[in-house]
Amino acid sequence: MKILVTGGLGFIGSNFILRLLDISNDVSITNIDAELYGSDHKNLNEIKNPERYNFVKGNISNKKFMEEQIEKCDVVVNFAAESHVDRSIHDANPFLISNIRGAFTILDIITKQQKRMIQISTDEVFGSLSTGTADENSKFNPSSPYASTKAAAELLINSYHVTYGSDVVITRCTNNYGPRQFLEKLIPKTIVLAHNNKKIPVYGNGKNIRDWIFVEDHCNAIDLILQKGKSGESYNISANNETNNITVIKKILEIMNKSEDLIEFVEDRPGHDLRYSMDSTKITKNFNWTQKSNFEEGLLKTIQWYENKPEILNNLSNALESTPWKNSN
Repeated sequence: MKILVTGGLGFIGSNFILRLLDISNDVSITNIDAELYGSDHKNLNEIKNPERYNFVKGNISNKKFMEEQIEKCDVVVNFAAESHVDRSIHDANPFLISNIRGAFTILDIITKQQKRMIQISTDEVFGSLSTGTADENSKFNPSSPYASTKAAAELLINSYHVTYGSDVVITRCTNNYGPRQFLEKLIPKTIVLAHNNKKIPVYGNGKNIRDWIFVEDHCNAIDLILQKGKSGESYNISANNETNNITVIKKILEIMNKSEDLIEFVEDRPGHDLRYSMDSTKITKNFNWTQKSNFEEGLLKTIQWYENKPEILNNLSNALESTPWKNSN
């Protein structure tokens, strides 16, 4: 199978590529990435079989370029996206271009070329839930520009399946953590700041709840959906591990033997969702998927990975970057 991965130099995409090349001898992967701020070629230094991997720099919104690349593949797995909520609050335009226009470009081409598309979406399309969980049929209620663009992409994809019979599948996942994550995100940011004994900013009171999933478990689920997912369907991927942010940070400090005095509460960001929660019964029941790493095991693996990367631990530029939306007018 010839798989085209978009955004494969990023966090989840690079982990997915490494996993697929490691477990299967029957796939070849072309990785398209625009090499923006969240991309890093070092994420794929561990590829053991480069003869089945090809990198092409390019933007998914470039129709002619994408037509040429998709023509060579069997399926597109679209990880490419602007994903940082704070950045979307500061400037939503790049999110509209990448998350809507880019996804539409792929969608339109795979429809005409009769190829398959796996769209990687997010639990944030459902917005904040005070109680209960969101299943695949729950209504969208996005709070941030980022989440709204991901929801818009899903609506386009669904409409193409209904209207044109496009071969499309959508996955939605909870908060990922693990090796190779960009340092703006909560867990790697906390690890790097704690290592350097720098203050760790916590929005509001730190009680915002997320369901944390180890990236390898997410990639396992995507692989199953790639093989068995039914066209026109969506699949939630959750870990049943709802934990608030302050607990996550304290657990990291405990593992790293660092003082909780490093915690610094800061002004909350606008529209900060209190709680995300999804029901993944569908993928568990249909494909017998289960997560393999509990939160503490995954967190320990993640910390150990970063501690073995001094070039990352000692690079504070991204981890210390001020919150973009606070600098907006």
